[in-house]
Amino acid sequence: MSLVVSIPLSHAIRVVARPITGATTDYDELLDFIGDARFVLLGEASHGTHEFYRERALITRRLIRDKEFTAVAVEADWPDAYRVNRHVRGEGDAAASLGALSGFRRFPAWMWRNTDVLEFIEWLRSHNDSQPASAPRTGFYGLDLYSLHSSADAVIRYLDKVDPEAARRARYRYSCFEHFGEDTQAYGYAATFGMSASCESEVVNQLIELQRRAAEYANRDGLVAADEFFFAEQNARLVKNAEEYYRSMFQGSISSWNLRDRHMAETLELLAGHLSRHYGTTKIVVWEHNSHLGDARATEMGERGELNVGQLVRERHEHDSRLIGFSTYTGTVTAASDWDGPAERKRVRPALPESYEALFHEVGLPQFLLLLQERGRVRDELEDPRLERAIGVIYRPETERLSHYFRARIPDQFDAVLHFDETRAVEPLERTSMWTKGEPPETYPSGV
Repeated sequence: MSLVVSIPLSHAIRVVARPITGATTDYDELLDFIGDARFVLLGEASHGTHEFYRERALITRRLIRDKEFTAVAVEADWPDAYRVNRHVRGEGDAAASLGALSGFRRFPAWMWRNTDVLEFIEWLRSHNDSQPASAPRTGFYGLDLYSLHSSADAVIRYLDKVDPEAARRARYRYSCFEHFGEDTQAYGYAATFGMSASCESEVVNQLIELQRRAAEYANRDGLVAADEFFFAEQNARLVKNAEEYYRSMFQGSISSWNLRDRHMAETLELLAGHLSRHYGTTKIVVWEHNSHLGDARATEMGERGELNVGQLVRERHEHDSRLIGFSTYTGTVTAASDWDGPAERKRVRPALPESYEALFHEVGLPQFLLLLQERGRVRDELEDPRLERAIGVIYRPETERLSHYFRARIPDQFDAVLHFDETRAVEPLERTSMWTKGEPPETYPSGV
């Protein structure tokens, strides 16, 4: 009788995994897999891990140089990212990369005000400067919707230049929010429960008026005017969607989550359309958290009725998109303990035994790429749901199982995964004393 020896799944993964060694050829197979896709979504398992930022930047550089990608769209507010966009496309001092990041003041500032992002936008400015005058410049754009007040201000500034009378009407409409200052959540609470009038009609009417004057405004000075109008129109759309978002926060988390991700997916579509009309067919790389970019239908989020950017992009561009996730087993991370809290350098607990991260740790490679669309035993067995860790801007190790894990089917969630077994915290541009001294000892949590 022959003896059948069962090879552990981790060993089978090691056979098909592509080690990441730091060589210039590390991502050749990934770029071959990406092919001619127009939308490449690069995730992250936390908002504060150096390796995730570093490798996303390396892959993005390859996409820009080798695949002619001309836009980077990130999980950041539209007006804040547009300051970076103007800088990297040559509209300002070439030495002012640090100043280009000055718009990122809202919590969590370290997401974009960190050394890895600074290095990337310096590279992007240099790359754009080296291109022929006729070549399109690669831009940097934000997809998120938290910037209600700064977006309203941007609309007014634009109209002050092109139509002062329309600017006066915009000021009047947006004054609806003045009673609440910068506290948008207070507005949402008051409007939801009838303590204050809703500003919904004002923000909708402002967007409609701006769109009705689109041809007049956008055609005044050719391409420059078209770009400026698109920037203003997106800000007006953001104000409308943000007003609805802050009201939805008190109607249920699923409603607000879906509204936010629909806004980000809509912004991505409109950006692709605008750039393609004026610069030719456009390819865009997207940087967001795994929870936004992995297909929600393959997670318990989807089972609860949540959708996300990855799902919406796949539904619209099934054969023209690639979704790539990131994971880590342990290390350190930059995160806060509470919303609006200071950046801390925290130790990431080793992943739970029943998680994908623990399985990838057992593979025994310090970092590797795993293509998930290749049929065979690895993909088939990875289809069985496992836990997956998600660390956002807040990390609470003491409640990690409840607050940072969810079940997923990773081959349906992503097209590929990059795993970095031990990672370190991303370095904020402003290092507080809590961040500098905050890394717990290796014996955490028993040594604390």
